[in-house]
Amino acid sequence: MTIYGRVQGVFFRENTKNKAQELGVVGKVKNQPNGSVYVDAEGEEDKLQELIDWCHHGPEAARVDEVDYEFQSDLKGYDSFEVEF
Repeated sequence: MTIYGRVQGVFFRENTKNKAQELGVVGKVKNQPNGSVYVDAEGEEDKLQELIDWCHHGPEAARVDEVDYEFQSDLKGYDSFEVEF
């Protein structure tokens, strides 16, 4: 998924990691050059939906304008959820 708005410099990645770990979701989150944040996540569908719902508002300092996402069936086999730099 890609999250647009004021989502860099507001601890969006770290808070996304914390939420994903709380939900038992694995994957990665990273900033994009265009100012968005990219999330690639794997887990149970209901837990992924909870993460998507959370990303629609993010941490307190964030302003989320849009969240684009799609479900895919090809798994990458992540072991944990990590912040990429």
